[in-house]
Amino acid sequence: MASRKGLAPSKIVVPGNKGVKISRAVTIRKPADALYAFWRDLENLSLVIKHPVTIRNLSDIESHWSVSAPPGDRRVEWDALIINDEKDKLIAWRSREDSEINNAGSVRFEPAPGGDATEVTVTLEYQPPGGKLGALLAKLSGEEAGQQVGDALRRLKALMEVGEIPTTDGQPVGEPQRKKNQ
Repeated sequence: MASRKGLAPSKIVVPGNKGVKISRAVTIRKPADALYAFWRDLENLSLVIKHPVTIRNLSDIESHWSVSAPPGDRRVEWDALIINDEKDKLIAWRSREDSEINNAGSVRFEPAPGGDATEVTVTLEYQPPGGKLGALLAKLSGEEAGQQVGDALRRLKALMEVGEIPTTDGQPVGEPQRKKNQ
């Protein structure tokens, strides 16, 4: 397993049984090299993450993340380090030890059956603000990380296959919905 030199050393940032584990996958009709290249420029991810997020590359292996978190308009921030990088196959990361949200994860790019698409799998483990209760509240409010990762993968699929992300913004609202929103 070849990995790039100079990557951050791997450390455990989410101790066993203390974090929330997520795994989501999507099949995208694009070659792995195109998907890997998009993802490797981490700032691109703000295009497919629906919730407010700011991602800034600090170096080839380090990035700064600022994301919205429940409840309300609260923001959490952390620095992430790429700890494994296999061109066109895998990107793995972990947060720095002093992060507001300790997290670690990976994204894999594997050939899909039939050979004309790529299976993109995101695996993530994190310690939610407020612990397990915070995770439950996030899930109930629709802000849970697993839901967000699934949404981001669907948006990535649309962007990569069609060239744009579908939206209902600016479309008229029908009479039954208008009454509900008043």
